[in-house]
Amino acid sequence: MFIAELGFGFYWILTQAHRWHVLRFYPLKQNLSHTHSCEDKLPGVDVFVCTADPKLEPPCLVINTILSVMSLNYPTEKLSVYLSDDGGSPLTFYALLEASSFSKLWIPFCKKFNVEPRSPDAYFTQHSDLPHSAINNAQEQEWLFIKKQYEDMKKRIEQVSNKGSVPEEIKKQHKGFSEWNSNVTKQNHQPIVQFIIDGRDKNAVDSVGCRLPTLVYISREKRPDSPHHFKAGAMNALIRVSSEISNGAIILNLDCDMYANNADSIKEALCFFMDQTRGHQIAYVQHPQKYNNITKNDLYGNSSPVLNRIELAGVGSFGTALYCGTGCFHRRASLCGSKYSEEFKGSWNSETKKNDQRTIDELEEASKVVASCDYEKGTQWGKEMGLIYGCPVEDIVTGLTIQCRGWKSVYHNPDNIAFVGVAPPTLDIALVQFTRWSDGMFQIFLSKYCPFIYGHNKIKLGGQMGYSVYLLWAPSSLPHLFYAIALPLSLLHGIPLFPEVSSRWFLPFAYVFLSRNIYSVAEALICGSTLKAWWNLQRMWVIRRTTSFFFAFVDCIVRQLGLSQTTFTVTAKVVTEDVSKRYHQEIMDFGSTSIMFTVIATLAMLNLFSLLGALVKMVFWGLEYMDLEKLMSQISICGLLFMVNIPVYEALFFRKDKGSIPASVMFKSIVLASLACLMPLK
Repeated sequence: MFIAELGFGFYWILTQAHRWHVLRFYPLKQNLSHTHSCEDKLPGVDVFVCTADPKLEPPCLVINTILSVMSLNYPTEKLSVYLSDDGGSPLTFYALLEASSFSKLWIPFCKKFNVEPRSPDAYFTQHSDLPHSAINNAQEQEWLFIKKQYEDMKKRIEQVSNKGSVPEEIKKQHKGFSEWNSNVTKQNHQPIVQFIIDGRDKNAVDSVGCRLPTLVYISREKRPDSPHHFKAGAMNALIRVSSEISNGAIILNLDCDMYANNADSIKEALCFFMDQTRGHQIAYVQHPQKYNNITKNDLYGNSSPVLNRIELAGVGSFGTALYCGTGCFHRRASLCGSKYSEEFKGSWNSETKKNDQRTIDELEEASKVVASCDYEKGTQWGKEMGLIYGCPVEDIVTGLTIQCRGWKSVYHNPDNIAFVGVAPPTLDIALVQFTRWSDGMFQIFLSKYCPFIYGHNKIKLGGQMGYSVYLLWAPSSLPHLFYAIALPLSLLHGIPLFPEVSSRWFLPFAYVFLSRNIYSVAEALICGSTLKAWWNLQRMWVIRRTTSFFFAFVDCIVRQLGLSQTTFTVTAKVVTEDVSKRYHQEIMDFGSTSIMFTVIATLAMLNLFSLLGALVKMVFWGLEYMDLEKLMSQISICGLLFMVNIPVYEALFFRKDKGSIPASVMFKSIVLASLACLMPLK
C-alpha cells in the first residue's frame, strides 16, 4: 500500500503541470486578410486523409471527409487533397471518383450558402428539413437537388461496396482501374498514384466555373518481405508524393472519419503560422478530437471536456502541445526533419506550390518512385525525417522529436469546432483503442525518447511532466489494480487499512478524497459536462486502469524483452443497428468474450462477494468479527465501487440482450472471484 500511495503521489505531482499555466488562443482571421490581402502570398496547403480498410472504414465515410476539406474557404489553386488508401481497394478508388464528380456541385453550394458542417452526410443529417435560409423557390429547389444528388451518389457507392467489386462498365471510365489485377492484394501490390482532379488544369472547374482543388489517390507499395510501418509509413509516403506534386508549405492530416466542421479552419491555423512575432517558431497547430456521436451523458467518456479544455491546453502552454495524429496542421519543413532557425521567418513565398510543367503521367510516375518500398532504404525517413517508426503512437513521439529540434507547437480549441469524428460506440472498441495508446506511450517512456532524458534542456520541465502524464498511463494501472483487489479482500477478512474514523490521522485521508473529487466535479461542470457524465467518466477510468492500461503494461514489457513485435489495430467505424441503439440509449455493451470483460466482471464480483461476506459476518458475528469504525473507510470505498459497477452487475444477472455479458465470462468471473475470496491473507 505504501508503494501504491507513492505511485499515486508521484503521478498526482505530474498532473499539476496541466494546470500551472493554461492558455487559450483566439486567432483573428480578419487580420490575416488585411496583412496578406493578396491570395498569392498565402502558402499552399496539402491535406492528407488516411484510410486502411474499406470494411472497417466504409468508402462513404471516407469521401465525406474528402468533400468536407475540398470545400473549405481557401483558394482552390492553393489547396491539394491526398487520399492514402492502405487497403489498396478499388472500392475506395471508385468512391473517390464519385466524390470528385459530386464536388463540382457541393463546393459551390457550400460557399454560396455558407454551409457548415462541410460534410454532406453530416449536413443533411443535421438539416433533414429545408433550412430557413432558403428564402425563395430557386434556393429551395437547389437545396433539394443537391440533397438528391448526394443520396444518389451514396446509394451507388454502397451498392458497389456491398457487391464487393466495381462493374466492368465503370472500370472503363478511368485508366486508374487498370492498376488492379488478379495479383493485387492488400499486403502485396505495386505503388498506385492516380490524379483524380488536376488543379493546374484551367478546365477542371465546378458547376459555376471556379477552379477545383487538386485531388490525388495514393496506395503506397506493399510487399510481404518489406516492413510498411502502419500509419507512420503511409504518412511518410504522402509527404514525399505531395512534395512531387504540390509541395504545400502547410500539411493538414486527418483520419478518414474526421470531417471539416469549420469552413475557416485553414485560415485560423494560418494565423499562428503567419504571426509576425512568433509564427516562424510554430511547427504545428493541434486541434482537439471532437465527436458527433457522443451521447447526452457520454457513456464511454469519449468527449473528455476537461482533457480538451484544460489538460491539453495546459501542456500546450509550454510550447509542447501533443501531436495527436489527426486534426493537426504542420509546417512541412518541421515534419521533414528541419531544425528550427530564424531563417524560417517570412519564408512562405519560397515554399509555395511548385510551378511544375510536367504532365500528369510524368508526375504519377515520379510519385510512384517515392511511394515504393525501396525508396526509404538507407535514408533517414522514419528516424530523423517524417513520422518516427517503431511505435504504435507514432504521432506522440514525432511531436516530441519536432519540439526537441527547437520548434514550438500550439494547442487550439476553438468555439466553432474545426474537425469532428466518430467516437467508439462500444466498450470493446474503446478499450482496445486505449490499450494501443497506452502501450505505445509507455514504450516511448522506456525508450531513448523519454521526455525527462530526450527533452532535457530542450523543452520546459512543465512540458516534460505533461508528456509523462500520458506516457505513464500503463504503469499507473498497477496501484489501481492493487487497490481494486486489496480493498475488498481486506474488508472480507476484517483487516483495517486506514485509520479509524475517530482518529485525527483519518482527516488527511478524508481531505484528499473529498477535495480531489469536489474539485473534479466542479472542473467537469465548468467545462460543460453533466454530473452523470462525470460519474460515467469515473467508471471508465476505473475500467481503463484495470484493463486497458494493465494489458498495455504487460504487452510493453513483453516487447521490451524481445518476445513480441509492434502491431497496429484499425478500429471499426461502423457497428450494427442493435449496438447503435443500445449506445444511444446509454446501455453499456459487453457482448463479447474479451479477456478485458473477464477482468471487469471478476473485479466486480470480487467487490460484491466481499461486501456481502462482510455484511453476513457483521450480522452473525457482530463485533467479534470487526470493529466497524476501523473498517468504515473500506466499507465506503467498496460501496462506491459497487455503485460504479452497477452496469456490470446488470449485464451479468439481469439483461438478456446481445450486449449482456456472455455466460462463459460470467462463469469464469464467479470462479476467479470465489477463489480469491477463499485465499487466506493471514
